[in-house]
Amino acid sequence: MKTRVTLLMVLVSFCFFFTAKAQNKIGHISIQELVNYMPEYKKALQDLDDYEKALVAQGQEYQADYARQDSIFRTDSTGWNAAVKEVKRRELNSIYLKMINFNQEAQKLMESKEQDILRPIQKKAVETTQQVAKENGYGYVLGKEQLIAMPSSDDILPLVLKKLGLSQTPAETKTSPAAPATPAKKN
Repeated sequence: MKTRVTLLMVLVSFCFFFTAKAQNKIGHISIQELVNYMPEYKKALQDLDDYEKALVAQGQEYQADYARQDSIFRTDSTGWNAAVKEVKRRELNSIYLKMINFNQEAQKLMESKEQDILRPIQKKAVETTQQVAKENGYGYVLGKEQLIAMPSSDDILPLVLKKLGLSQTPAETKTSPAAPATPAKKN
């Protein structure tokens, strides 16, 4: 009886050991690389590009308005009295500040839009990676971007792409949209 209990305990220990070992499989993935493969990413890049073009066009309108008002001020101010010059100078400064503030705000708007558009894509990439890790018995999946050295691990990108029904042909990549045009300096 003691032999059977001992044998049973040894078998149970082996089961726990192999179960624990299976749960400690380590994988790695580049989430950015995964995102690049997703068709939603290409659409997001196009949306960001369109938004950026709209911001740049608005900035150019402010610059053109400033240049036009500055030109009027320079040519017509010789015939104005001091009070009119002061009013027109303040108006010109107001347009200049509006242009400068817009360019600063446009950069913030662009960053915010980029985060809003990319957040759901990145969330889908992470959630799918988590599902694949669970389905394939990975206890740990490490982000490839943050690692300098790592223990032996499996690249699970192909498994995640398969789960998403994607081939290994990335969407068009673009690191970050360019900032809107900066205004000319005031003289």
